[in-house]
Amino acid sequence: MGPTLVTLLIAVLGFITVAGLGLALAGGDNGQAKTVKRAQTIVSGGETRAAGGRRRPAVSAQDQRRRQILKTLRDQDRQQKKATLSISAKLLQAGLGDNVRNFWIASGVVGAVVFIAVLLLGQSPFIGLGLGFAAGFGLPRWVLGFLAGRRVKKFTEGFPDAMDIIVRGIKSGLPVHDSLRVIARETSEPMAGQFNRLVEGIGMGVSMDQALDKMYEQMPTPEVRFFAIVLAIQSKTGGNLAEALGGLSTVIRARKLMREKIKALSGEAVASAIIIGSLPPAVMGLISMTAPDYMRPLFTDQRGHVMLMAGAFWMALGIFTMRKMINFKI
Repeated sequence: MGPTLVTLLIAVLGFITVAGLGLALAGGDNGQAKTVKRAQTIVSGGETRAAGGRRRPAVSAQDQRRRQILKTLRDQDRQQKKATLSISAKLLQAGLGDNVRNFWIASGVVGAVVFIAVLLLGQSPFIGLGLGFAAGFGLPRWVLGFLAGRRVKKFTEGFPDAMDIIVRGIKSGLPVHDSLRVIARETSEPMAGQFNRLVEGIGMGVSMDQALDKMYEQMPTPEVRFFAIVLAIQSKTGGNLAEALGGLSTVIRARKLMREKIKALSGEAVASAIIIGSLPPAVMGLISMTAPDYMRPLFTDQRGHVMLMAGAFWMALGIFTMRKMINFKI
């Protein structure tokens, strides 16, 4: 096995370390898709049972409401998948604009800095190339995901208060648009910025549905999804909007309480996953810097190559197993 394989092994080990830490700290966001599927199953099941019974002369308001909810869920599920995958969407969620070119330039700079640092430490250029690639490709993505997750979390924590402002405004006789303007003026970032864009879009002639879709692209959370569904259904079928938004606020607060309980119960497992996932590559790096002759057979001997490949495989398996154990969905 030549230097090319060694480079690939180093890149794999470095990328696994960065990805493992990112997964352990940030977790996944597939619970939103599962929530949508469960809701679609409930709605579809209700329609199937209605179709299996006796034929009714006309479509009831309840069936029409179910079909509208199902259509809205499917549309927003497609938007959610698009909003959470691209680098441009992550930049918007993190509040860093949408300049993808600057992100890739920063990633290249990080990779070059790591490559030069490894060369200055007296390591092989192939090792530096592998570590530089892993750092330039994985580390900026993890940092971006962390910043986006922190900003989305702050937005979610303040969302029930925004719903309460709308409820109080409606009960006092204010239009919904004026209540949204109060949120944009009185709350802090990122809540104020998102609702300010929402108000400006509506003021320029954009429909409420389109403005909420734009907000959902920048904040793809279940809370924004539910808010958009409530307003869409209320505008088509009518009803007490203040009561619906008050119930939404209660549900969001209950979800937040459940998340905090799960975080407290799983804190020890998360800390263990971070330590176990980062310890092997960290020890390997320290030994390589303090006693390079001791670690050299791993990169020069064929048996060392096999050990590196086996270690990378079992590390990846262990990291993803720990992630599955600590990643709870609500």
